[in-house]
Amino acid sequence: MAKFNMAKTKVPMPEQDPNERNKNFKEVSLGYDLEMAKEEASRCIQCKNKPCVSGCPVSVKIPEFIKLILEDDLDGAYDKIVETNNLPAICGRVCPQENQCEGRCTRGIKDEPVGIGRLERFVADYRHNKNYHKPVEVESKGKKVAVVGAGPSGLSAAADLAKLGYKVTLFDAFHTAGGVLMYGIPEFRLPKTLVQKELKNVIGLGVKLKTNTIVGRTLSLEELFEQGYEAIYLSTGAGLPKFLNIPGENLNGVYSANEFLTRMNLMKAYKFPEYDTPVHVGKKVCVVGGGNVAMDAARSAKRLGSDVTVVYRRGFDEMPARVEESHHAKEEGINFLNLHNPVEIIGENGWVKAVKVEKMQLGEADKSGRRRPIPTGEYDLVDFDSVIIAIGQSPNPLIKQTNKDINTESWGGIIIDDTTMTSKEAVFAGGDAVSGAATVILAMGAGKKAAENIDKYLEGK
Repeated sequence: MAKFNMAKTKVPMPEQDPNERNKNFKEVSLGYDLEMAKEEASRCIQCKNKPCVSGCPVSVKIPEFIKLILEDDLDGAYDKIVETNNLPAICGRVCPQENQCEGRCTRGIKDEPVGIGRLERFVADYRHNKNYHKPVEVESKGKKVAVVGAGPSGLSAAADLAKLGYKVTLFDAFHTAGGVLMYGIPEFRLPKTLVQKELKNVIGLGVKLKTNTIVGRTLSLEELFEQGYEAIYLSTGAGLPKFLNIPGENLNGVYSANEFLTRMNLMKAYKFPEYDTPVHVGKKVCVVGGGNVAMDAARSAKRLGSDVTVVYRRGFDEMPARVEESHHAKEEGINFLNLHNPVEIIGENGWVKAVKVEKMQLGEADKSGRRRPIPTGEYDLVDFDSVIIAIGQSPNPLIKQTNKDINTESWGGIIIDDTTMTSKEAVFAGGDAVSGAATVILAMGAGKKAAENIDKYLEGK
C-alpha cells in the first residue's frame, strides 16, 4: 500500500516578499518545484469516491493526475488534466479552489486540503516550459460553429467543439483574444504571456480567430448563419460596469474598475512611457468594493506608488474576495476602511478631492448569507484624489439591443433553456453573459456544457 504524507498543512507556496512585490508587476506566487510538488501530491489519499472531482466545474480527473505526478509522469499528468480542462495554467492560478475541488477534499475535513490548484499549476507550467503541444487528430464533421467572445467560456467551448470535429471560428471585439484573462486580471496574478500560450493551444486545435469583430455591429447573427455557421455560442461576458449612482461620479479621477484594469493590463499602462497609455492614479486612491476585482484594482494602484484604501460597506470577514487575495492585499500595505459606504464624491476644479462616507453597522443576514449593512446616519469626509469603483459588472447589452428575438432577464442576462439554447433557434449562450459576473472556471464549465449541447443539436440527438 502506498505511503501517504499525513502532514496537516500544504507545502508552502514560495512568494515574492510583500515589500518588494508591491513595487513590481511580476508574479506574486512563484510556484512549486518538482520536490515540493511530489511532497504535496503525496498528501492525496486517493479516496475512491473522489469528492474533489464533483467539486470541479469541468470535472478534472484530480486523483489520477496527482498520482501521475508521484510516478514522475508529468506529461501524462498534463494530458490527464486537459482531457476536460483546456486552460490548466490559468485555472491553477485564479480558480477559487477553496470553494470547489479543495473545498470537498477529504483531507480538508481535519487538516488543510490537498493543494490541488498548486499542483495543476505546476503540471501546466512544466508543459509550457517544454514548449510542447501534443497534436490532436479528429475526424471533421464538416459543420461550422461560431463562438462569439474569446474569454474563458468561449475558449473552452471552442476547444471542445474543435475536439469534436467542428470547424470553429472564434470572434472577439478586442484586438487581442482572452477576454477578462487579458484585460481584467493583473499581470502579477496571471502573466499575459501565459494566457497567450494557452490561447495558442486552443488555436492549435484548428480554431480560427477573428479579432476586432463586434458581433451585433460588424456582423449580425443572421449574417453568421448566411455564412454557413449552423450554430452560434454567445459568450460575450459581463463587461458593463456598475456604478454607485451618487453625486460626483462624473468627476475627473473617477474610474470604473473595468476601465482602470483594461488600461493597466491590455494596454500596458503600467509600462508607461514604454507603452503610450498613461493612466491617472492619484497619491491617495479610494477603491470601492470588496471582491476580487477590487483587490486587483487596489493592488495595481499600489504598484504605481499610490496610498490605497479599500472602502467596503461590510466588515473585512464579509468581503467576497478570496481570502488569499485580501490577505495578499493586506501584506502589500493596502488600507481597509470597512463598515463605510460612499455617498458622495467631492470635487475641486473638476477633479476628485474627497469622498463622503457613511458609517454602517451589520444587521441580520441577507440572501447572500452575509449580514446586511445598515446605515447609521453618521458621516466622515476622507481625502482622496482618485476613486476606482469595483462593485460588479453586468452582461454586455449589445446582444440584447441588436437581437430582439433573444430573451433576456431584466438585469441583462441572456435567458437559456436546459439545453443552453436561447429563444433563438441554434443560438446558445453561457458564462457571464447568462449568469452575470462569476468565476473563470464557472464560465469554462458553461462553455463545456454548451459544446456538448451544440454537438447533440447538430447531430440530431
